[in-house]
Amino acid sequence: MLDYQTLTVLAAFAFFYSVVASRLERTPFSGAVVYLFAGLICGPYGLKLIELNLDAEGVKGLAEFTLALVLFSDSANANLGVLRKVEWVPVRLLLIGLPLTIIAGLGVGYLIFDDLTFFEVALLATMLAPTDAALGQAVVTNETVPSRVRESLNVESGLNDGICVPVLLVFLALATGQASGNEAVSLVGKLPLQEIGIGAGVGILVAIVGGFALKQSAIRGWISGAWVQIPIGALAMLCFGLAQWLGGSGFIASFVGGMFFGGLVKHRKEELLSGAEGVGNLLSLLTWFTFGAVIVGKGFQQVSWEVVTYALLSLTVIRILPVILCLIGVKAKLDTKLFVGWFGPRGLASIVFIVMVLQERLPGSETLAAVVVWTVALSILSHGISAVPLARIYGQRVAAREGVV
Repeated sequence: MLDYQTLTVLAAFAFFYSVVASRLERTPFSGAVVYLFAGLICGPYGLKLIELNLDAEGVKGLAEFTLALVLFSDSANANLGVLRKVEWVPVRLLLIGLPLTIIAGLGVGYLIFDDLTFFEVALLATMLAPTDAALGQAVVTNETVPSRVRESLNVESGLNDGICVPVLLVFLALATGQASGNEAVSLVGKLPLQEIGIGAGVGILVAIVGGFALKQSAIRGWISGAWVQIPIGALAMLCFGLAQWLGGSGFIASFVGGMFFGGLVKHRKEELLSGAEGVGNLLSLLTWFTFGAVIVGKGFQQVSWEVVTYALLSLTVIRILPVILCLIGVKAKLDTKLFVGWFGPRGLASIVFIVMVLQERLPGSETLAAVVVWTVALSILSHGISAVPLARIYGQRVAAREGVV
């Protein structure tokens, strides 16, 4: 619950950041980088200006809502014409690169952490495998980067968190002893189909019904003014909530729903999405500010060489090598593969996953939390600072090759 002092600090920060946001977006220091450090500085591990009494479920809920809205609005903006030309790149990243990332993370973690069980390391590798759509916006919206690269990264980040959910649940059941080996095999066959199938089905259904309703409303002039800013956010929440309620993946539903909605609704789409993007920006600000204030300082107290080493490897070798391997045979230069590999930021999905894991009170929970916190914090800093300059350099290289990526 917020007290008036906390509310004052949050509101003042949101206002003053918003008035310089467009200018900051052209620098390495913008978005989540600023939000995180502002929260850390103002929180109980800094100047103690605020006291956020959020429990784990509160942080998880805020992260989930933010991610659902970002996934829906980002996929609704996707250029389907470009995506059709590069469909095999995101497919390779998801079906080959993602499993390889989890395997690499498991192998490295098993070598580094003596105090974690095999399945706890597997949980760690899975929690840090998905990339973050919100943190990747600085790249996927930067037009200096070739559109096929942007769309590939957008689709990958939109779907990999939903794909990781059933994998995480299987490892969690094994780590807690709630499932035997035979039961785990059954879950491996059942959960992915359930999570992905229900999620995709809900997303398509909501997009069709919502798109038709908005078209008819626009034709009749029933929606205008401030109400134009409401439907997209409501549809994103509807996709997420309904899919989760029915046992599917809300993240898959949000991304698939947004993509279908964007393809079905042409009239006033930009106007409808602009309001949702504003709400998404505000939710992102609150989420990362809260993460900095409530979680990062506590995670930093659990620092060790093993934690920092794994975090650094997770953002580099564990991510980049599987990307290079899965893109063998694709007509792409090495700098493109390195660019795609590097811009795999970790964020909201990892936060949601660690909260799910912490609720089970595993013996290695503190180590798992510390690694996730350090990885996400380092990702926000390194990817946030490098997004603008590396996108510019890479775009110039591609342009110099006359569009040959």
